[in-house]
Amino acid sequence: MRSRPRQRAASASLLALALLAAPVLAQEPAEPQRQEPAASEPAGPDIDAILEGDEEVLFGGGGYSYDPGGRRDPFKSLLDARERPELDGPRPEGVPGLLIDEVAVTGIFRTPRGRVAQVQASDKDKSYLIREGDDLYDGDVVSIGANEVVFKQIVQDPTALKPFREVVKKLSP
Repeated sequence: MRSRPRQRAASASLLALALLAAPVLAQEPAEPQRQEPAASEPAGPDIDAILEGDEEVLFGGGGYSYDPGGRRDPFKSLLDARERPELDGPRPEGVPGLLIDEVAVTGIFRTPRGRVAQVQASDKDKSYLIREGDDLYDGDVVSIGANEVVFKQIVQDPTALKPFREVVKKLSP
């Protein structure tokens, strides 16, 4: 006896579901209506012409160029080493061709005419003697102390407040 109310409830649920689904199942799928362009209307832009225009922009060889306008290039990493100043040809020989970042102080001597520092470039086998006021490739020698040499390095960064920075190189033991 108890199963009859359950059967009635299940039968009623199935009947309601069938009644709701019948109109949906009876419909035939509608065919999409095609509209032909009228003879007087011009056809839209040719797809091939659009694609050719896109290819010309992408592969035209013009490439991308950035004009900093006196600002830092946002596409260059701040973590990369600073750019080195460049000449059109090779750097000059001797002390005028040395970069401040490349030299290491290997000795400091006291002479009757003042102190003289011995420096060696990291990529060269020669060592050089420098005095206060000597010009290097990217700066000059400001002073020579008992254990250090102070350089004034020219900075090529347009956003820097000063066009130079002081670099102190200590005597290597």
